[in-house]
Amino acid sequence: MASKLFKSIIGLAAAAFVGGAIYIAFKPNPVLVDLATVAQEPMLVTVEEDGITRIRNVYAISSPIAGHLDRVTSSVGDPIGAGEAITSIHPLDPPFIDTRTRTELMAAIDAARSGVALAEVELTRARTARDLAKASQNRATELARTNIVSESALERMVGELDLANAQVASAEAMIALRRAELASAQARLTQPGQTPIEAANGQCCLEIISPIDGIILSLNAKSEQAASVGQLIAEVGDPADLEITVDVLSADAVRVRPGSRALITDWGGDQALEAVVERIEPSGFTKVSALGISEQRVNAILTLKDPPPADLGHGFRVLAHLVTWSSQEALQAPVSAIYRLNGDWAVFRIEGDTARVTPVEIGHMTDRNAEILSGLDADDRIVLYPGDTLEDGSLIADRATAD
Repeated sequence: MASKLFKSIIGLAAAAFVGGAIYIAFKPNPVLVDLATVAQEPMLVTVEEDGITRIRNVYAISSPIAGHLDRVTSSVGDPIGAGEAITSIHPLDPPFIDTRTRTELMAAIDAARSGVALAEVELTRARTARDLAKASQNRATELARTNIVSESALERMVGELDLANAQVASAEAMIALRRAELASAQARLTQPGQTPIEAANGQCCLEIISPIDGIILSLNAKSEQAASVGQLIAEVGDPADLEITVDVLSADAVRVRPGSRALITDWGGDQALEAVVERIEPSGFTKVSALGISEQRVNAILTLKDPPPADLGHGFRVLAHLVTWSSQEALQAPVSAIYRLNGDWAVFRIEGDTARVTPVEIGHMTDRNAEILSGLDADDRIVLYPGDTLEDGSLIADRATAD
């Protein structure tokens, strides 16, 4: 009897062992997944594009005349006040003279000297004629007192004296003219470097001044050189008058409105800068992307709410986040947890250790999160990156806990 009982116990134990082994062998293994929690928190939908800072009003300073530009002692970034001189412009040196021109100028000088000599001879003749006319008038005046000379003859002699005086004045003016012609011919013979700059026009120079208080943004002419009319010398601007230009796709520009909020990041500081969309330019332009695709883009102009940081300057690269929609309490789920199911959206929601397919309705989306309008509640746990092996009712295990 005892032997039969013992054999029964051994048989039951063997059956239990075999059944347990079969159960363990065919038991479904849980699928390791990454989990996330549905949360209700503030949400921003933005258009992210690179932007460039620029001073709103940049003043280009150019040369008003042709001349010789002095070396600019200031450097880029130096402060400058309104009316303060940046540099000076002196008259240009005369050009070099070739042999033919020099021969012509020497002949012109000789002709001018001969003209001066001829005018001096004419002056001597005119003065002699004047002296004779004056002497004749004096004699006629004495004789007229005794009625030897008539009144008409006396008047004629007075007229002849006036004419002689006029001829003397004309001869003196002619000498001044010939001497001026001689000086002009001699001046044209001057070679570069023979006349000091200060003596060229009796003055030092023409100063190029800044029209505003600001800083020097660029110097296009640093060294001493010849300058032409309209040549760009420097650019100045006020660093406090800063704006940001962002070129966005034309389809995104339609969703951005003047007055919308914007955030500026990646400018070099730790904190994001608050900005406002000032305007959207009405005309677009074509720009080829890095992938070689032609895109229609539009410039959006942003204004910082607070004064710009001292480290942020003209032409700096920033990342602009143009807010198109915002909510303080939006139910959100990662977009990596959402997938298409028969044309609709769905997620795998966790119930215990089981994943359940749950249809959802989504609203606004960002590159990371999506607004959940229905299908989920706050604190629900969902599966990230659902794979093809995951089905409704699949046993799952948190990868973070398993590790």
